[in-house]
Amino acid sequence: MLSDTSRITVSICTIRVLPFALFTLLITACATHKRDYSPQDQNQSSSQKPSQKPYTVYGKRYEPLSSHEGFVQEGIASSYGRDFHGRKTSSGEPFDMYAMTAAHKTLPLGVYVKVRHKRTGKEVVVRINDRGPFVRDRIIDLSEGAARKLEMLQEGLAAVKVTALGYKTDHKSGESEYRTPASYDTGSFALQVAAFKNRANAYRYAEELKNKYGSADVQEALVGGDRFYRVRLGRYSSLQNAHSAQESFEQKGFPGNFVVAVD
Repeated sequence: MLSDTSRITVSICTIRVLPFALFTLLITACATHKRDYSPQDQNQSSSQKPSQKPYTVYGKRYEPLSSHEGFVQEGIASSYGRDFHGRKTSSGEPFDMYAMTAAHKTLPLGVYVKVRHKRTGKEVVVRINDRGPFVRDRIIDLSEGAARKLEMLQEGLAAVKVTALGYKTDHKSGESEYRTPASYDTGSFALQVAAFKNRANAYRYAEELKNKYGSADVQEALVGGDRFYRVRLGRYSSLQNAHSAQESFEQKGFPGNFVVAVD
C-alpha cells in the first residue's frame, strides 16, 4: 500500500445530560460538544451493520427507520468537530468536521435533511452519516461545518426543526433533486479503500486494483480546502452485496474499507 493512504478507526459519542429547563442557561456557555460513547462499547454486536440494523446504546434499543418519507422532528441540535475529525462514522466513512453531515439516531444513513434554526430561521441541508446524539432532548448532532453555517456554534445548542428530504441527485445544470429510492437496498455501490493527496499515486493504485480485481476507479473531492483522490474498488448493485464484499475485502488486507454510493 502506498504511504499516503488513510486508515481510520471507529467512534460515536455524546455530552453530559442536562434537563431541558436549563437549556436557556446552557446555550451561552456550551460552545463545544465532546462525545464519549460508542455503540460498539454499548453491547452492539460487531456482526450487525450499524447502518440500518437495530443497535443498543446505554441499555436502550434503537430501530432505524426503513424509510425517511414524511419524517419531521423538532428538538435540540448539538454539534461535534475537531476531536472526531477523521474517525470512522456509523456509515463507515471518515468523519469530516467541515462537511455538511450530521448524526441521527434512526433516520436511514445517506438521506439528506433540512435543519431549520427555529429562533433565527436559518437553514442548512445535511447528509445523515452517523448515529447519535444519545442524550435526552437532543435530536441531531451537526458537524462543525454545518453548525457554523447554521450560526449556532457560539450557543452550542439550538432549537431546530428537522425535515427529511430524500436521497440527493446532482444534475449537470447544477440543480439538486431529492428523491425516494424504489428500494433502499438497490442502487450502485463501491468500496472506498484509500485516499491520496497525490493524483498520480491514486490513479496508479487504482490501476493495480483494476488489474487484480476487475473494477476500480478514482473520485476527486475537496475536503476542508484540500483536494483528495479517493480510490474505489468494485461495483455492486445491492447494498447488501456491497456490505458482504466489504467484509470479504477486510480479510483480504483492506482494513477500514467502507461502502459508498456511486452516482
